[in-house]
Amino acid sequence: VQLQASGGGLVQAGGSLRLSCTASENIFDINGMGWYRQAPGKHMRELVASITSGGRTNYADSVKGRFTLSRDSAKNMAYLQMNSLKPEDTAVYYCNAPARNYESVDHWGQGTQVTVSS
Repeated sequence: VQLQASGGGLVQAGGSLRLSCTASENIFDINGMGWYRQAPGKHMRELVASITSGGRTNYADSVKGRFTLSRDSAKNMAYLQMNSLKPEDTAVYYCNAPARNYESVDHWGQGTQVTVSS
């Protein structure tokens, strides 16, 4: 499975961006998916939003009320709508699809840079 993330860019604080994640096959309906971010100087990726196979979404406290995750199963795509962006949202954002039962590793997109200026 190949994941392709896109939609990042430079935006002023208070602005919006929509990230997209395209999968080469229908995987988001199987185990769900998540959006992670890695901030400058940080070694760990933070889970900011996820959706289960059943469609239930969860958000990190830091983005609740500002970010919305959705998916389009017909297009094998998932989106992260980011509103009211803050400078602390600056990071490389990655989409992830958990490994299927017969796989040993998760699937990751290549990352898309989001920079929020103050």
